[in-house]
Amino acid sequence: MKTINPIAIKLICFFVLLLAESCDSFVEVDLPKSQLINETVFEDYATASAALTDIYSNIRTKGVLTGASTGISNSLGNYTDEIISVEKPNNASLLFYKNALLPSNATVALYWNASYNQIYAANSIIEGAQKSKNLTTEQKQQLQGEALFIRALLHFYLVNLFGDIPYITKTDFKQNSIVTRIPVQKIYESLIHDLEDASSLLPVDYNGSERVRPNKFTVKALLSRAYLYNKSYSEAANTASAVINEGAIYKLEPDITKVFLLSSKETIWQLQSGNTGANTLEASFFTFTAGPPPLVSLNNDLVNSFSAGDLRRPNWIKTISNKTSTWFHAYKYKENNATSASKEYSIVFRLAEQYLIRAEARAQQGDLIGAKEDLSKIRNRAGLNNTTAVSKDEILGAILNERRWELFTERGHRFFDLKRNGELDNVLTGLKPGWNSDDSLFPIPQSELSTNPNLRPQNPGY
Repeated sequence: MKTINPIAIKLICFFVLLLAESCDSFVEVDLPKSQLINETVFEDYATASAALTDIYSNIRTKGVLTGASTGISNSLGNYTDEIISVEKPNNASLLFYKNALLPSNATVALYWNASYNQIYAANSIIEGAQKSKNLTTEQKQQLQGEALFIRALLHFYLVNLFGDIPYITKTDFKQNSIVTRIPVQKIYESLIHDLEDASSLLPVDYNGSERVRPNKFTVKALLSRAYLYNKSYSEAANTASAVINEGAIYKLEPDITKVFLLSSKETIWQLQSGNTGANTLEASFFTFTAGPPPLVSLNNDLVNSFSAGDLRRPNWIKTISNKTSTWFHAYKYKENNATSASKEYSIVFRLAEQYLIRAEARAQQGDLIGAKEDLSKIRNRAGLNNTTAVSKDEILGAILNERRWELFTERGHRFFDLKRNGELDNVLTGLKPGWNSDDSLFPIPQSELSTNPNLRPQNPGY
């Protein structure tokens, strides 16, 4: 790799600063059509790649996928039945826990704005790489494939949080300032198309040794999930199989204590922790060493739902007690301080989910034997016997439960699983104050509706 000269580094920093700081709303500010974006960054693969990897840094620290308190691992855990929020006026999680979201909610606005800013940055990469006269075809494909993956990934979370949304594919300010929301089905068609294109562009091999740059199978991991959510069960099963069958790259970790380590063979894609020795934002936020909890703790109902002998219970959940009370916190990531070398990165996709996707897709198609085999692989790794479920409904119910135990506090799986299975009302009515079916969607931020009336009407119930 070529050495990046100091001027190029300053240009990248300026480019990044514009993306990160100039756009509080994706419709508010147009990035200047300058030499910086159109030519300078894309004159050299090292600078173009640095601009791309900065998007991953922004995803890690701000918005939907961050492992910090503002991310959906925490907020959707509070919104469902995974996490309990402490009654403190400065605890932003409390509004999710109490089902008290308003269109003015700052965290909800952050999800919308940060995601669209990151999408805008991905679109800048796609356009810049396409126009570049200096990059090789292979380099262009790498940059465009990763940017298409990012664009699809963020739209996937936006559509599942907000319902009908704009699907942004350009950096044209005038066009973006008057966009309209399109139906959920059209969003899925667009993001699946982006993922299919990304899969054709990206190689099998990772760009680097730490699985922090997505490869072809990272794209397929998201694609299998998108197919499942879209009820395209045959495609979901086949795409998950494509990932699972890459046994030379991915394996279920037989030792459950190693699943969330940086070197885990189960990891499909993870977000680098930043500086050397840094670990995850999840561990920093969820961990507490004495009670009462500073902000949040795990819901006792979740903790008590694990079967006796389930290795996930003692290894992925930490018990904290004092003389009178006991609390629990997520303990998947254990390094809540810096270490001499980073030990854990924040995992976004891992192989266990692919088995559960295939199990569900198989069951929906009537392949009950195959579904049970996949489900039992996850159970066996957790120290449990094969599933005893027999009928299709029993197997689907068992898979939903297994996803609860396997994927808790991992970027909102519980909320999305209950929602797409029509179980939100059954589980959350009575548990959340005033819960009703409209609460399956977040409100469109009021600031966005005011800026662009074409985004109206507001989601029902708000």
